[in-house]
Order: sequence, then C-alpha cells, then structure tokens
Amino acid sequence: MERIEHRACCGGWQDVYRHRSQVLGCDMTFAVYLPPQAQKGAKLPVLYWLSGLTCSEQNFITKAGAQRYAAEHGVIVVAPDTSPRGEDVADAEGYDLGKGAGFYVNATQQPWAAHYRMYDYIVTELPALIEANFPASDARAISGHSMGGHGALVIALKNPGRYRSVSAFSPIVAPSQVPWGQKAFAAYLGNDQAAWAHYDATALVAGAQEKLALLVDQGDADEFLANQLKPELLQLACEAAGHPLELRMQPGYDHSYYFIASFIGEHIAHHARALR
Repeated sequence: MERIEHRACCGGWQDVYRHRSQVLGCDMTFAVYLPPQAQKGAKLPVLYWLSGLTCSEQNFITKAGAQRYAAEHGVIVVAPDTSPRGEDVADAEGYDLGKGAGFYVNATQQPWAAHYRMYDYIVTELPALIEANFPASDARAISGHSMGGHGALVIALKNPGRYRSVSAFSPIVAPSQVPWGQKAFAAYLGNDQAAWAHYDATALVAGAQEKLALLVDQGDADEFLANQLKPELLQLACEAAGHPLELRMQPGYDHSYYFIASFIGEHIAHHARALR
C-alpha cells in the first residue's frame, strides 16, 4: 500500500491509500478515517461507506462531514472507490455504466468480467486489507448512498453475521425494476433476470437468513425518487417477509450530499450502538 493523502481532521487522520487489488486486477484507492481513539492502541470497529454513481472515495470524505461523528464514537470509516480504474479497464459512454458505476456486483459478461468484481472486493479483499494493516477489529457496519445504498443493502443481506448494522441514503432498492439497474445488470450479468435477483434488495429480503434491521433515509424532493429509487418497493418486500425496516422519508431533501451531511451523524450513531 502507498499512502497518497494524510490530513489531520477532528483529532484523527483522514488518509487515502493506493494498492494493487488482486480481485479487480488493477490499482485501487480507498479512504480511511482513523479517529483519535486509534492512537491509543485499541482495535476499533469499522464502518464501510459505499458511494454512488460517478463518485470516488473523495465525495464522501470531503462533503459528508462524517469525521466529526466518527471521532465522537470511536469508529474507523473506510470509503472505497466505486469501481475499478485504469487504462485497461472496460468503460462505456454515459455516467451509469463502466468506470464510476460498478454497482457492487461480480460481473459475468465480457468485457466487464475481467475487472468488475466490486462485490468480492468490498466483502472480502478490502476488509482483509483493513484488518491486517490498521487498528481495526472484525466488528463491521456498512452504509452507502444511491448505487452505494443498493450495494450496502445487498451485501448485508447476502452475508449474515458479517455486519452488525446496515443503513442507506436514497438507495436503489429494486435495481431489477428501474432503468439504472436494468442497464447495468444487463451489461454486467447478462439477460437472465434470475441472476439479477442475487443483487436486488427487494428480492433478497424474502430469503434473508438474518433479520438485520434496515435503516433507510430518503428525501421526498429527490429528483430520482419516482423513476429510479422507489423505496415503497422495499417497504412492501419487507412487510411481506417480516423483515425489520425503518424507512424515514425526509421532507424537502434531494439526492445531494447536503442530504447526507444532514443525517450522517444519526447514521453513525446508529452504527456505533450496534458496533459496541
């Protein structure tokens, strides 16, 4: 690993690292916030944050204001990039496929399958790297925004016992039923919609082996609410499966980081309670 950014923040350190990912077959960057408690030698719990379309690790660490709350609660926050990068990595025109739009799946179709394995990277490779090189315990939580909210929900639902808590801002809850997800899944996974269901939160709750409560915040002024996000589909699926869901519709809020910054403190407190 190579540390490429190192900044004092809220009594701790906001760092960014570059490393070679064996899973993705390319160099990747990730951000890690080490709160002041990390300097005392104890191993701390980790919150993994998954960002949305067009984002890298930078959006969250510069816009969300999460460091203040992570320092308050003694939580390490890890924010990876959203997709593989590099000249030999496949890409596409538009913002919703290719680089910046990994959708946290393991692609099976060419030309994507060679590098687009963000699911394995987030679930396996990155936590192993974090827990081996930082004062991090194996107490994990996961959260994210939009495409990253989709990733957080899916990863938590598919990995019982691996995460203590999960939350999401404006998640794509039913990617199989909305244009963003349909475009990405057709490209990455092919046209068999049975394969899509393995990465669709509304499909996964029915068979979830662990009833991990889902916390979802959604702005009611979000420009993508009606066509791409459809939180009511997750609500219906959770009701049918008896899966705990706290869906909070927030009046006046849109899809931006102003929304995330307004409620990130509550989400980190939620995760900190579970991680203790």
